[in-house]
Amino acid sequence: MPVNGQAHVRIARPSRDLAAVERFYTGGLGLSVLFRKTAEEGAPPAEAHALLMVGWPDAGWHLELVASPDGFPQPAPTVEDLLVIYAGEEVPEELVARLEEHGGKRVPAHNPYWDTWGVTVEDPDGYRLVLSTRTWSNADLTTNLRGLGS
Repeated sequence: MPVNGQAHVRIARPSRDLAAVERFYTGGLGLSVLFRKTAEEGAPPAEAHALLMVGWPDAGWHLELVASPDGFPQPAPTVEDLLVIYAGEEVPEELVARLEEHGGKRVPAHNPYWDTWGVTVEDPDGYRLVLSTRTWSNADLTTNLRGLGS
């Protein structure tokens, strides 16, 4: 398969607590567990990690979360480490409440653009999920970029 717009995207990052982020992304956001691998005791460090892949089965991307007791540094998310989902409509307060009930914390966005155009929720690892009221199309950047300067 050529590398083009049809290629699947995996977003991978470390996690402090796979059970907590699984609750957040599945019970809170509604993603499905696509794959799970438990840590293997006594395995070489490169194979001793636990792995969780979550996503929507019909999406062109998925989120891979990896935990290792000592195989790599702990996550150090910044206020600009964002997973943005363009919903194209108002974000239901019930969804935000469900994300909070499943370990998330609603936070003000570092960039006020996201407070204008969505809701920011910090996941249990400290990474930020933005649910945007806007839509996005790589083919129509003029529409996408409207409002960035305001």
